[in-house]
Amino acid sequence: MSGRTRARACPERTCVGCRKRAAKSDLLRIVMEGDACVPDHRGTLPGRGAYVHPVLVCLDLAVRRRAFARAFRVRSQPGTEALRQAVEDRSQQATP
Repeated sequence: MSGRTRARACPERTCVGCRKRAAKSDLLRIVMEGDACVPDHRGTLPGRGAYVHPVLVCLDLAVRRRAFARAFRVRSQPGTEALRQAVEDRSQQATP
């Protein structure tokens, strides 16, 4: 093998809100627990995951487009209160 090193590919996912691709590490993974969407900060919770940018704009787009119901293959729109709170908390921590 030659002396060149290969750069590792960074996994990408699509935000269900804005539909833009981004690095997996830049997005927040969402899973279903019961009838509600909850954030999976460590990416270890079991089940199907959906990804969204951790900003209210993308979260609101996803809710308006019913993207979570489609991503999780459920008929009714899942609850997003805990998810909204987590995104708001994260945005408050980011601002000085």
